[in-house]
Amino acid sequence: MNVDNLVLEILCDIRPESDFGNSQNFLEERLLDSMDITSLIAALEEEFDIVIKGSEIRAENFGNLGAITALVASHGVPL
Repeated sequence: MNVDNLVLEILCDIRPESDFGNSQNFLEERLLDSMDITSLIAALEEEFDIVIKGSEIRAENFGNLGAITALVASHGVPL
């Protein structure tokens, strides 16, 4: 399974009622809140064996699927 699909699966586990596939900005559309971001970070770190630094926890890294995938890839995870 590729990174996009794994990230989408994690997002759907966190908020199954949300339509992440058709969203342009998860935060502006209120699909994720701060607690969801915390859960997402923990799940990404566990799934991909990475550590997301506090300085990386910015809105632009969690706004959409592409941004989250890019964040994961920036830790050496192959796309």
